[in-house]
Amino acid sequence: MKKISIYLLLLIVTLSSCKKILDVNNDPNNPIDVQESLLLAPIELNVSDQVYAGNASIIVQNFMQTIAPNQPNPGLWNYQLFNTDLDGDWFNFYVNVLNNLNILNTKAEASGKYNYAGISKILSAYTLGTATDIWGDISYSAALKGGTNLTPVYDKQEDIYKSVQTLLDNGIADINKNSIVKPGGDDYFYNGSMDKWKKLAYTLKARYYMHLTKAPGYNAQQQADLALTALTNGMQSNDDDLKFGYSGAAGSENTINLTFSPVTTYVLNETYVNGFKTRNDPRLTKIVKPAESTGLYTGRRIGTDLGTLTNYSYPADFYASATSPNYVVNYSEALFIKAEATFIKSGAAAAQSVYQDAVKSNMTKLSVSSTDVTAYLTLRGALTATNAIQRIMEEKSVANFFNIENFTDWRRTGFPAITKVDGALSDIPRRLLYPQSEILTNAQPQQSAKLTDRVWWDQQ
Repeated sequence: MKKISIYLLLLIVTLSSCKKILDVNNDPNNPIDVQESLLLAPIELNVSDQVYAGNASIIVQNFMQTIAPNQPNPGLWNYQLFNTDLDGDWFNFYVNVLNNLNILNTKAEASGKYNYAGISKILSAYTLGTATDIWGDISYSAALKGGTNLTPVYDKQEDIYKSVQTLLDNGIADINKNSIVKPGGDDYFYNGSMDKWKKLAYTLKARYYMHLTKAPGYNAQQQADLALTALTNGMQSNDDDLKFGYSGAAGSENTINLTFSPVTTYVLNETYVNGFKTRNDPRLTKIVKPAESTGLYTGRRIGTDLGTLTNYSYPADFYASATSPNYVVNYSEALFIKAEATFIKSGAAAAQSVYQDAVKSNMTKLSVSSTDVTAYLTLRGALTATNAIQRIMEEKSVANFFNIENFTDWRRTGFPAITKVDGALSDIPRRLLYPQSEILTNAQPQQSAKLTDRVWWDQQ
């Protein structure tokens, strides 16, 4: 029921705020208004459902060979994508999330509810950062202004990154004002723990600093310094994870669970499943279910003949039951960021213990025995100058199951290593297409970008 009621609230907010999509006449005698505590819950739901685990994420999981449909080529799984496929994502990011976050921020600042304002800025930074990482240049500085500007120009991605950092800084500053009014049960992420919201903000700062280690005009060591400084105030344990819980009732199921319903024919990809086997990773049984009809851990290979769904593996219940939470940002990622930054600054030996702590944090969350953890870390061996980035990114991708961040890391570093699928229609995509709805209503020169074109920070 929680999810259904949140959607009803969201409908009210969307109908009252969507100026670009709907031409709604405002009646000053019948104002529609929603207080901050009623805005926050549906926004958080959409951050989880639509930004973290929505259609764009599902597309990316195909590209990263995490999932595979039991369907023949062609399809998005072998890189056939159309602009119309992204129409819903653009609407979700801008109307359902960013626009409503902007409303929340404006109301909260006006009423002196600075904790709500801080949360709105932090979630805006996360949503904006996710959007620019999949599309590149996007609208922001001229966007979210209602009917005053229906065709906002696109900002350069570098400027979007600066806006992300400013939003995070201002969100932290808002929380530091120590406003008496705090969220409670309306905050499904942290239940009003403002300390945890600040830790999230600093962790996101580190994430977006590290994205620019190879960006034009940026220096890897300087970005690593910035990330390490931010992480001193970032997440400190698995308890700090930004996660959204689901009741599992009809209409309130975990979104990853819905992705793997029989109707979609999605199962786990052979590349993903075999990675656990190659590494002798004890998390195989924690993250992957054996195939129902064989008892074997078997992923589907894109481009092969269709099989029976029961012959393939699905995600295990930790991430994919109807009641599983979505781990939108997690502590293990913070440690892997620290390991990468430490390697850049101080070398493999200095990064070793941080890298191992990152692996342990994820395995602890998954209830892997300490004996298996020790054996696995011994098997993986020491980081070296030549293998450190590969090992860090391989392990980070496991801890970041179903996270768009894995697509960003692959573009930045080349790891985890993947090759083109059988029957690929192009090289592996490096971005998503701009939506057809945006091309028709707000034409911009950047919209000619192809799937294989690189975004600004994605350098050779």
